[in-house]
Amino acid sequence: MTEINNKSTISSGRRSLVLAAGVAALAGIGVGWWRLRDQRLPMETERVLWSAEFDQLDGQVLSLANLKGRPLVINFWATWCPPCVEEMPLLDAFYRENRDKRWQMIGLAIDQPSRVRQFLNQYPVSYPIALAGLDGSELMRALGNEAGALPYTVVLNAKGEVTSRVLGRFEPSILRTLIDTALKG
Repeated sequence: MTEINNKSTISSGRRSLVLAAGVAALAGIGVGWWRLRDQRLPMETERVLWSAEFDQLDGQVLSLANLKGRPLVINFWATWCPPCVEEMPLLDAFYRENRDKRWQMIGLAIDQPSRVRQFLNQYPVSYPIALAGLDGSELMRALGNEAGALPYTVVLNAKGEVTSRVLGRFEPSILRTLIDTALKG
């Protein structure tokens, strides 16, 4: 283990902040996205996905089982993640434009409830947000994000097949491509 002399020691809190900012920046810089054609989830992942339940800020429980049978966009995000926050208006606009066309969208916050509540009071969105915590991190990994970086978005078609995954912030043109791919499945 490398030791740093006292003059260049960075406090633990500041180090955590710098690390979090670095991870968020890396996630935002290299938008990694890939499309999958008719990608059936492994049976265990499918079971975990459709049995997952998450608390919402209003006290209700969001059950993913209730979302089966229609196209679904799942966005994993956090208030401390700049690329996550930057793409939320795009996701919100997509949801408002397409919810009457059978599209569903959820935001799973990998964050503290108080921070999510404060953030959404300031910057509300139209789509449902749930508090995912560690269970959300595990679901995110099961859905292909082994690094656990944010933001991470998964698009499923009406059959429940993953048609696209996006690691990092994306642009409107990429979102339209992902949606078109899901509709073909």
